[in-house]
Amino acid sequence: MTFDRLLEKIRYEGAYPTRERAEEALRAVLGGLGRQVTGEERVAFAAALPREAAQVFTAEAPGIDPAPAARFVDDLAARTGGTAATARWDAGTVLTAVSARMDPDLVTRVIESLPTGYALLFGRAQLLTTAA
Repeated sequence: MTFDRLLEKIRYEGAYPTRERAEEALRAVLGGLGRQVTGEERVAFAAALPREAAQVFTAEAPGIDPAPAARFVDDLAARTGGTAATARWDAGTVLTAVSARMDPDLVTRVIESLPTGYALLFGRAQLLTTAA
């Protein structure tokens, strides 16, 4: 997958009016996610991205504890000057487009490494396990 093809998919899926707006969403979402994912999953996720997207994803060091999905969305809204609704849209659009071109097992590992709620941002159902 090339960076240009990824941007076109994001632009189309997110109904963004311009390529520049799609790239803004990609940069904000992947930059934010890069601060959440650590360890082996971080390395594998970055390796599965086009080079330009991987650079955005790895530009900042991750924090010690990943933020809950709701806080991730709120932080994204604050960084972009948008609302929680537009931040959820951006996150869902970008993460669904990115994950559609990745090994599903890698995406599952990344989601499982994060607090509850991220699966929905990746376009997946959040499966909960119950104690037996």
